[in-house]
Amino acid sequence: MFRWIGKLWRWYARPSIQIGQGVLLSIGLVAGIIFWGGLNTGMEATNSLAFCVSCHEMRDTVYVEYKESSHYRNASGVRAICSDCHVPHEWGPKVVRKIQASGELWGKLTGVIDTPEKFEAKRLELATHVWETMKANDSRECRNCHSFEAMDFEHQSSRARDKMEPVATGEYLGDGSTCIDCHKGIAHKLPHVPRDD
Repeated sequence: MFRWIGKLWRWYARPSIQIGQGVLLSIGLVAGIIFWGGLNTGMEATNSLAFCVSCHEMRDTVYVEYKESSHYRNASGVRAICSDCHVPHEWGPKVVRKIQASGELWGKLTGVIDTPEKFEAKRLELATHVWETMKANDSRECRNCHSFEAMDFEHQSSRARDKMEPVATGEYLGDGSTCIDCHKGIAHKLPHVPRDD
């Protein structure tokens, strides 16, 4: 046992050129932990409501709409914030989403949506992108909070119960429907869709 520890120590302290390999490994581990912690802290900070509404483009448009929605104020007192609906909870998909969000920051920096008028002009495009993403991932972010198993159908309106109960029991499984198919505009106003004349 002590021979093994001695060999490990000699390897750890053996100079690579001027610094022991073990010291270099230790420095690398500490640097990796600091990098990982900083990355995670940064990702969590950018998931906060304060960050999301820190730019006037969001604060003056979709945030105002969100504050009027049941995701902001409801009888149960549970509040969903921007990241609950727009950022996956799992690490890998979250990193992908954060990389995609850098394109949105570029839009802010270049002034693509820096006025309410410009935002409204792009609203349909922005909403369509979100809807397509939610459709593709089977409304994953909705399902992070909502589950059929937790729904009390007896306390839903008859209209909601008539729509949700068959989905919960599997009657509509396989038709490709997902939450966003019926719940567009749940937290933000629907964009104007031009008519084909």
